[in-house]
Amino acid sequence: MSGDPAVLMQADLPLPVFQRGKVRDVYDLGDRLLIVSTDRISAFDVVLPCGIPGKGEVLTRLAAFWFEKTDHIVPNHMVRVVEKSDIEGPILKAAGQLSGREWDPPEYLIGRSMLVAKADRVPVESVVRGYLSGSAWEEYTATGRVGEIRLPPEMKESEEFLEPIFTPTTKSDIEHDRLLTDRDIKELGVESTIREVEEKSMLLYRYTRDYAREKGIIIADTKFEFGFIDGRLALIDELLTPDSSRFWEASQYEVGRSQPSFDKQPVRDWLARSGWDRKPPAPMLPQEVIDQTSNKYREVYRRLTGSVLGG
Repeated sequence: MSGDPAVLMQADLPLPVFQRGKVRDVYDLGDRLLIVSTDRISAFDVVLPCGIPGKGEVLTRLAAFWFEKTDHIVPNHMVRVVEKSDIEGPILKAAGQLSGREWDPPEYLIGRSMLVAKADRVPVESVVRGYLSGSAWEEYTATGRVGEIRLPPEMKESEEFLEPIFTPTTKSDIEHDRLLTDRDIKELGVESTIREVEEKSMLLYRYTRDYAREKGIIIADTKFEFGFIDGRLALIDELLTPDSSRFWEASQYEVGRSQPSFDKQPVRDWLARSGWDRKPPAPMLPQEVIDQTSNKYREVYRRLTGSVLGG
């Protein structure tokens, strides 16, 4: 556990737990969910023993920014970000009755938590790539493809595609996500949904890519998650955060190499140099790497939204 009192490693609320993920603790409020974004950070599928100050609030507020900005393209599950009026008001206080006890919602919920509608999740991660990078670059150099998509020969690392590509993956808690096959689509029962998911994903990517580029940020790739709310396809989970997207500094973009990015790359780089075997437990990060990563999260939030979060 982190020794920094400003870092939240785990929410501990007297509410029914719906799910605990690598970063988010989700609670069941009946017809709604309370999603608490902690400051946990993972790398190479392992949660680290230290958190990143401010990370949870960046994830929540940046997702909320995008949900509001894109609801003309596809609706989403957001009810609202939890603010002071919520922890002082009747909704969250009444939620404690679900556990059979009264409680005072903690102030750490403010800004890092979101009330959302429940949805029937589509069991697919909808990955859209605008640039050849990361695992797609590795696969291309080995096969000339990304999934089932044959790409032009002699592309370079970080090169932009003529058109974005849709490379959906499985979403599993017991195996690494992998690119969907036709068999997966049939077995998951999403044949009637996948085309609409692809259409909405491409519209979302193009719209947000163009907005971010005006702010000097390249969205190289991202993932969306969808569910059905009252029979309508809707965005769920998070949206266009440094945890789910590859954000690059446009002014430093150069084809043929990896790019400076606004995400947890400092963490990955340090771990790669540390000699860690990528098996639990992960080592503690140096304070310098923690601070550098925190600054990157806050900076991309500022650049995209025009607002500043406290240090």
